[in-house]
Amino acid sequence: MTTPTVSGPSFLSLQVRDLAVSADFYESRLGLARAPQAPPGAVVFTTSPIPFAVRNPAAETDLDSGQPGLGVALWLECDDAEALHETLVAADVTILTAPFDGPFGKTFVLQDPDGYAVTVHSG
Repeated sequence: MTTPTVSGPSFLSLQVRDLAVSADFYESRLGLARAPQAPPGAVVFTTSPIPFAVRNPAAETDLDSGQPGLGVALWLECDDAEALHETLVAADVTILTAPFDGPFGKTFVLQDPDGYAVTVHSG
């Protein structure tokens, strides 16, 4: 019997406190485009190569019990991370790590409305 092969992530989502606030943040601040369809209680974005969504929390999820996403790294690629950083600073978005030159280009870390640390980098 051969071992099944897992090819990698195929979908990513964050459970959020306020779906409308989080969806607006990712759409208006980061420029993500909403997919034309999404399941109830979620907003899916047309990110590539892996779809990304924000969704209402599952019944057993308590987002107030600690740092959301602690131990998970979410990286988003941007065509100009430095310019996005400047735009986010002007909009009073919390920046956790200022831009630096990393292995994937210019990189910085922001905090989304739920406290998730999101790394943005230029490819």
